[in-house]
Amino acid sequence: MRLTLSTLAFVVLAGAAAAQHQHHGDAKDAFTATPAFAPDGTLWVARGMADRVLVAKSTDLGKTFSAPVSVTADPISIDWGPDSRPQLALDRTGALVVTYAIFQDKRFNGRVYATRSTDGGASFAPPVPVTPESTSQRFQTVGVDPDGRVFAAWLDKRNAAATIAAGKPYPGAALAYAWADERGGFSDTKLAFDNTCECCRLGLAFAGPGRPAIIFRNVFAGSVRDHAVVTFANPTTPGPLRRVSVDDWKIEACPHHGPSLAIAPDGSYHAAWFTGGAARQGLFYARADNADAPFGAPRALSAPDRQPARPYVLATANAVHLVWKEFDGEKALVRWEVSQDGGRHWSEPRTVAETADASDHPLLIARGAQVFLSWLTKNEGYRLIAIGEST
Repeated sequence: MRLTLSTLAFVVLAGAAAAQHQHHGDAKDAFTATPAFAPDGTLWVARGMADRVLVAKSTDLGKTFSAPVSVTADPISIDWGPDSRPQLALDRTGALVVTYAIFQDKRFNGRVYATRSTDGGASFAPPVPVTPESTSQRFQTVGVDPDGRVFAAWLDKRNAAATIAAGKPYPGAALAYAWADERGGFSDTKLAFDNTCECCRLGLAFAGPGRPAIIFRNVFAGSVRDHAVVTFANPTTPGPLRRVSVDDWKIEACPHHGPSLAIAPDGSYHAAWFTGGAARQGLFYARADNADAPFGAPRALSAPDRQPARPYVLATANAVHLVWKEFDGEKALVRWEVSQDGGRHWSEPRTVAETADASDHPLLIARGAQVFLSWLTKNEGYRLIAIGEST
């Protein structure tokens, strides 16, 4: 059975809401699509729905999809925030690993689960928590390092609960991580840092085998919520926290607007993020020469009156690609620019997609030299749009 991804959801769930979810609390149904390419070129997409996660594959670059498979046997209380979307990755054995979060209660305490398919997505093992800790976990991300090992990171409140119970303050959450074992489970959880912002997407890249690099919104002194990067020295040793920019966003609230990170083959780091700080406001990009170098001066992406948001950066063999959303007063636009010299100079931004109604975050994905925009919209459904080659 072959379906377009815009209709496959309705085979399993009729009437799933399509809200843009720019802020926590706008709606109670997920509307996300997260892609991954298999080594053979098959496109896999995980859809966050009202009460479950669906997975489907396409062999024709998103024109048609297989019948969707639910990763859970029963409905779930899905964490519907688009910054906390289901994630998927293919490990070195070819197994499909899917992670997602649920809400445990009405206070938005979450729990992250993982499941694995070893039969090409036809069925999934019973999902299990990524950690035995039952305190809140949210905003998980998953990736595969150059050696094919699956790595997961998320925001974790285990230390917050214990510290607050002892009568002491604990801003935010902690950055937690784990590597998948040979059975695909994440059992050996460790904490990299305390006092991260508790409500934003994490950005993940790899500086080499066993060396994940994570960008996240940190809570600095005075409740300043600016971005930082940590690069691991080895699989279990997080490096020092490196601040991306001094935006001075002092806020006692949750922005729900996470950053993005890419590392190019030359070792340069590329970060994009949103801020409402005293020093600057809007969407910005910055680069660093390597894992130890400071980030350069932030460069604004678009103008504040265009409401730029939801950046995503991707590095390929010879180029760095960057997309984000804007609003022109009538339509949401996805804007794209590319750098052929490691982020030192960029092309003029141009519109590569638009929609007149609600939409998910724009994401980038590559298959070989070809780069694609992955975007789910209410009106047009799921689209995989070729936007440029890494020459």
